[in-house]
Amino acid sequence: MEIKADTDVCIGAGMCALTAPEVFDQSEEEGTVVVLVSPVPEGQEALVRRAVQQCPSGAISV
Repeated sequence: MEIKADTDVCIGAGMCALTAPEVFDQSEEEGTVVVLVSPVPEGQEALVRRAVQQCPSGAISV
């Protein structure tokens, strides 16, 4: 599973980093999404799908 993140759309809510902290983080400078690993490690798929669903701006997708 590959992750796509659009930092231009991201509003920095941080739901992705809270939901799947081993996969997502936030930029120190802008607070926008940072993908730490892609493809998604085994066992993290459900958390990543939940993070995608919870993203208020729709900035991340799989």
